[in-house]
Amino acid sequence: MNQAIRLGRKNVLLLVDLQNDFCPGGALSVPRGDEIVPLANRLAQRFEQVVLTQDWHPPGHLSFASSHPGSKAFDTIVVSYGPQVLWPDHCVQASSGARLHADLAVPHAQAVLRKGSRRDIDSYSAFRENDRTTKTGLAGYLREREIERVFIAGLAFDFCVRFSAEDAQSEGFSVVVIEDACRAIDTGGSLAATWSSLNERGIVAVEADAIG
Repeated sequence: MNQAIRLGRKNVLLLVDLQNDFCPGGALSVPRGDEIVPLANRLAQRFEQVVLTQDWHPPGHLSFASSHPGSKAFDTIVVSYGPQVLWPDHCVQASSGARLHADLAVPHAQAVLRKGSRRDIDSYSAFRENDRTTKTGLAGYLREREIERVFIAGLAFDFCVRFSAEDAQSEGFSVVVIEDACRAIDTGGSLAATWSSLNERGIVAVEADAIG
């Protein structure tokens, strides 16, 4: 896009899961995930409204490989709501790994949405849990604030960012993914699948410099 995207009060920046466990040294490290924290800080200064998300799992969560004897991380199993990737134990409630990255500096963020807090269901999206029907309440929160367009950045691009973008669009919001402010895990073809899905849905992806 050649022209800068103009921002106003009907825009929100959604910063997804910028937590210790998703950064180098964490339990579920996204390669170079920490690199986007300074960019997220700069982006946030351009927005009047910012929402943060946190993965917030209880011990023994369904999505943990350790909860399924004989399984290992990155296996896929079938649960009541369909396929579920199994992960290393991560972002356990109140643990150091679940904390937001220490360098994240967004003091004007209006809300922090914690997701994946129910033991028997995972939640990649900030809008819906993985059963694809249970809503988190974020869409209603944004509508009450007259938000029309959601800009999304964070970790991981091919899971929580992807599903948040798709669900935001399904909820009727215009959606922009900030490509250089995301990093991917890329397991089992997830990165290619994400780009295919975003392109099919017409979800816009831009560089941070395109946002005025």
